[in-house]
Order: sequence, then C-alpha cells, then structure tokens
Amino acid sequence: MPRRHTTKTIELPEAGDCIVAVISDTHGKPHPNLFPLLDRHHPSLILHAGDVGDLDLVTELEAFSRTVYVRGNVDPAGPVWPDSVSIRIKPGAGRQIGLLLVHFAVARLRLNRDVISLLQENPAQIVVFGHSHMPFLGRQQDTVLFNPGSAGPPRMGLPITMGLIEISDQIRFKHLDLRTGEQWMPSPSPFP
Repeated sequence: MPRRHTTKTIELPEAGDCIVAVISDTHGKPHPNLFPLLDRHHPSLILHAGDVGDLDLVTELEAFSRTVYVRGNVDPAGPVWPDSVSIRIKPGAGRQIGLLLVHFAVARLRLNRDVISLLQENPAQIVVFGHSHMPFLGRQQDTVLFNPGSAGPPRMGLPITMGLIEISDQIRFKHLDLRTGEQWMPSPSPFP
C-alpha cells in the first residue's frame, strides 16, 4: 500500500512565545494527567506522532488546540490517517520552522531511509516521531530528532511522558512526566 504524505502550513500567534505539545503512543488510553497538563500549558498546536488508538481522542485534543496526527502501527489505514506530515510553522516575524511528523523514524538512533528520503523532498529542521515509547532528544547533522515518549498505558517500565516544543527567539525541547507534571530527565548512568 502506498504511503500517504500531506503538507500543512500552520500560522501561530505572533504575540509572545508559542508552545507545541507533542504526544505519541496513547493507544486510545491517554494518561489521565494529559488533559490537565494541556490545559495548564495552553499549546498553540498539538502533534500526535501515531498509535492514536481512535479518532475520538483527536476530537478531545482539538478541544485544547489544533491537532495534527499521523498513523501508527496500531491505527487503521484509510484516507483520514496520513503516514507522514510536513509542517511549516510560521511563528511570526517572517520566520518559518520546518517539521516532519512520522511514527517510525529511527533505527539504532539514526534516521531510517524512508525518513531521509522524505527529508530530501520536504526539508525540515525537526523530525518528531513516536513508536519506541522512549523519550528522546538528539540530533543528526542539522536535524533535531524528538520523541515525546508514550502518553498512554505504562509499558515495560518506561516513563509516561509528553513533549513540549517552546518557540520564541530560540526553540527549546523538553519532556514532561505525566505522573508528576514536572520536567522529565533521564536517570543518571550508574557507570562512572
């Protein structure tokens, strides 16, 4: 089956900073603290990086802000489920930020061939992805790789998190622990 790719241009409010909420892998059962955290942070945009569960969740997310989503491996195929979305975010003052939203993006912490091909056709500074349930922030050359982790049911002892992209004169990325509402950071390595 051919992959479905769409492109969107989203203009965000020019006054002040903008927040993009990023979630993934809710599997139709978002953590109960997700909605209060969305209410607290007032995002200008919500991105869901797949494994949504069903479109009722998208409707619930739309009550907080415009929501863009992609199909994950547990989501059905069909015309309302894009496999990837190129987004041009215009936060004002003539700026433009390119973002690619996908479910599968990395293998061994490197972009996979499909995503590299999409980036060649649709250049972006940021790739947002899900699937692993593991919060991740990294870089491959000039591209930021951001996985918000899973905002759904607990799995294999992994954290339950969401991401925030804060856009002002700089772009900042952070993860929030959905259990506490506080910023999530990986545990320090037990090795010196």
